[in-house]
Amino acid sequence: MDKKELINNGKVKSVYTTDDENAVIIEFRDDMTAGDGARKEVMNKKGSYNALISTKLFKVLEENGIKTQFIDLPETNVMVAKKLEMIPIEVIVRNIATGSLIRKYPIADGTKLDPPIVQMDFKADEFHDPMLNDSIIKALGLATQEEIDELTEKALKINEVLSEFLLEAGIILVDFKVEFGKDKNGEIILGDEISPDGCRLWDSETLDMLDKELFRKGKDNEVMDAYVEVYNRIIPDGEKIEL
Repeated sequence: MDKKELINNGKVKSVYTTDDENAVIIEFRDDMTAGDGARKEVMNKKGSYNALISTKLFKVLEENGIKTQFIDLPETNVMVAKKLEMIPIEVIVRNIATGSLIRKYPIADGTKLDPPIVQMDFKADEFHDPMLNDSIIKALGLATQEEIDELTEKALKINEVLSEFLLEAGIILVDFKVEFGKDKNGEIILGDEISPDGCRLWDSETLDMLDKELFRKGKDNEVMDAYVEVYNRIIPDGEKIEL
């Protein structure tokens, strides 16, 4: 399947139409950004590792009854996916308090959150992705109450499945963001990616960071080692691809 027209050129991924009107090609680039794109670097093979990690996690979710847009991975950094009308909401699930949560609220770093916090942000760079509530979501026409409830339910199910899967690999899923879209039938399914770019992942023994937070903290030389570590832990030896 060949890529045709560029329809979205994001910070780290490019999306193209194909000869199938119901499918798109998502190209994972090696770009790494922080601060709404204010800081940008190129990390060798980062796009491939994110695509491979996302593919594995999408397959795990599919096996557990959670529909995703994933179709195929013909190249290590190229994903064929169902075409979705994306909902401009980032759904964030937090299992442990850290990051912006402890900067904005009186809660100690490392506090376990039980039940997890589900947060929704408006996906809009020009407004710096502000936090939403149900009333604002409905006022902006982003989703109905029924859809908001469905996004919450799906995000919590994803959290349950991936927390267990990653912990078996010695990784704590601290928090993560996901995005959803509607397919040609109007069904809401998981889209975009799930990778160390959009998750906080900690080693379960040392609590060392294994995600993009290393880049935010200026530890550029440690970033790809962390991404490779995640890949090696969650991909069985028989499924690994030499990059």
